[in-house]
Amino acid sequence: MKGSLEMACDASPSWFTDLASFPEIGALEAAYLYRDIDHMYRVTLGPVGQSYWEALAKKSNLRVLDVWYLGTRQLTLTRKAGIVKTPADLKGIKLRMPNTETWLDVGRALGANPTPLGFGEVYMGLKTGTIDGQDNPIPTSYNEKFLEVTKYVVLTDHVIGYVTPVISEKLWQEMPDTYKAFITQAMRVARFWMNEKVLEDETTLLGKAASEWGTEVVIPNKKAFMDSAAKFYSDPKFDAKYGKGTLAKIRAIE
Repeated sequence: MKGSLEMACDASPSWFTDLASFPEIGALEAAYLYRDIDHMYRVTLGPVGQSYWEALAKKSNLRVLDVWYLGTRQLTLTRKAGIVKTPADLKGIKLRMPNTETWLDVGRALGANPTPLGFGEVYMGLKTGTIDGQDNPIPTSYNEKFLEVTKYVVLTDHVIGYVTPVISEKLWQEMPDTYKAFITQAMRVARFWMNEKVLEDETTLLGKAASEWGTEVVIPNKKAFMDSAAKFYSDPKFDAKYGKGTLAKIRAIE
């Protein structure tokens, strides 16, 4: 936004709520917003998503170039936290969440005590007991060795995660159309490669974690978590924050 970088590949809507003073865009990362990956793409690459990305470009110096699947977020919990199958089981559990209101709301929607902590502190936080668990896609939790210091993976599927590569809007507008076309095509190719890799990792890494660290997979009552989230987001404050009926309209997109 300040112009010191020209591109970044690890942004997401929750970043923009604070960085761009654009709280409305946080709607795109609410818990249980998307039915599946295809639905996520129909939203984020369709007219609704484009309206958010264009508004972001006007509010800031950031233009979203594409949407890359990062993985479906699951809970990983320490032995101390125990087996969790319902939101009631999460009561009092210190669940690490990224330090934005959007993500803290996700933790609340699941029934946990959301605890903000920097990404670089998560491993030690789990190891020392500062936090009882965290949420991330399986590939992230595996590669960062969060599964080494937790016992349970709870397959809540609560957020279909993605990153949005961004470029300086000023730089983008100065580019010839041919350059824009090349970059746009490169982003799409990267999307297909990354999506395939993440989907593959999601099917294989839990087995590896079980062999390496004794990770146990828990199948929760997913409907109970979805109902908890629906009740949480029914609070009128979210209509005020995101726009009346916005979450319902996004969920209804076919």
